[in-house]
Amino acid sequence: MAASSTTVKILDTVRIRPSPESPNSANEFSLALTCFDTIWLTIPPVERLFFYQLSNSNPAYFNSVILPKLKQSLSRTLLHYLPLAGNLKWPSNAPKPIISYIPNDGVSLAVAESDADFNRLSSDGIYEADELHPLVPQLITSDDSASIIALQITLFPDKGFSIGITAHHMVVDGKTSTMFMKSWAFLCKQGNTENSLLPPELTPFFDRGVIKDPTGLDLDMLYLNQSLTIVNKSLKVSPNKGEAPNLVRASFTITREDFKKMRERVLSKSSDNSKQLHLSTFVLTLACVTPCIVQARGGEGDRSIWLGFAADSRARLNPPVPENYFGNCNTSLLEYSKARDFMDFEKGFALAAEKVSNMVKGLAEKGVFEGAKDRLTPLFDLIKEPPGSIQIISVAGSPRFNVYESDFGWGRPWKVVVVAIDRNEAISMAESRDGSSGVEVGLALKKHEMERFFVCLSKMFNKAFKVGEIEK
Repeated sequence: MAASSTTVKILDTVRIRPSPESPNSANEFSLALTCFDTIWLTIPPVERLFFYQLSNSNPAYFNSVILPKLKQSLSRTLLHYLPLAGNLKWPSNAPKPIISYIPNDGVSLAVAESDADFNRLSSDGIYEADELHPLVPQLITSDDSASIIALQITLFPDKGFSIGITAHHMVVDGKTSTMFMKSWAFLCKQGNTENSLLPPELTPFFDRGVIKDPTGLDLDMLYLNQSLTIVNKSLKVSPNKGEAPNLVRASFTITREDFKKMRERVLSKSSDNSKQLHLSTFVLTLACVTPCIVQARGGEGDRSIWLGFAADSRARLNPPVPENYFGNCNTSLLEYSKARDFMDFEKGFALAAEKVSNMVKGLAEKGVFEGAKDRLTPLFDLIKEPPGSIQIISVAGSPRFNVYESDFGWGRPWKVVVVAIDRNEAISMAESRDGSSGVEVGLALKKHEMERFFVCLSKMFNKAFKVGEIEK
């Protein structure tokens, strides 16, 4: 594996404001936070990278053609997404933060150039996880104010460019941030400066009135006050430090044929209730990855294993919330097991499929607000556990986000990467780039654990996976 060699030079940092030609940019705009937002106070920002391959990307052409188009279309896009141009504010006398846009606010856009190996960083791996960090920007935060998104465009001369987005999780979820990226891509590809209309599915819906709290507990303040028992009242976010210097990244794709075989495998190994399992591609992906990650770590069977993911709740609310709702609207789910449950792959795979299926089905049967009062309790308990005694396997992204549809006019992304998964043993999921109904999975592990992971995965599918130096 090549040594880390990502050299990134920041050439310029500008503030892109909503297009001044529109009267909308001159109006103040504010949004309240709901219980789906305040629950994320302590969670680090979401960082995602979009790589675009472009052979005709010498600096002169890039700076005279590509960069102006990206900037102009970003300005037009922000007219539809005014909150993203604003800031998250928390006045000293206010019980909770508020999203606030005032005229002349804008998004920080860094323009950079890198001599790193574009082909390697936009491949399936493997490479050192911290090589991606210079390609994503940092949010500007303080105790009482935080930028909501930050962007960075990095040119890899004669290879392509990347767009890095960092988003404050207290304001947007993955669905909203990718909707914004697809909106930006749509207007850039359209190239019509006279018409900046977005299609309905990309036009954000801001009405907070559609979010109802049926519990009577004022969950927005409950979650905020619960979080303030372990952190200070502050909007500062921690930079991504994690264990990235010791980790390598890789990705692989599970094909439609793989999913067919996995369903048959689960149905043959599970209990009599197996026919009632919810065996979606999401459930099967997490189920097959879980025993491989547990076995990659090895160690004692008594180690606690926590499976976790956030389920989009827009369609699950009563009444449902529009799919283009702007903000957070998801429900965090956690399930507990022991490492010994996954040390045998066949049994571990079947068990994980049942557990994840029950998590998804339980949300549908019991509703989004079942157990809402105590939703943060397991997370706070995990913080108290001694290092190494637990293993959390969580999911970032979703195959339903369709991130590979973000075509700015120079083709679909060559690779989309969730950078923040190197903070823990999270995995990322996205639809396969080729549109074949597969699922692309990304992960970051220690190198020897990555080798063990692919040995386990190859046994699962009875085929070799070639990832960088690893071929098992």
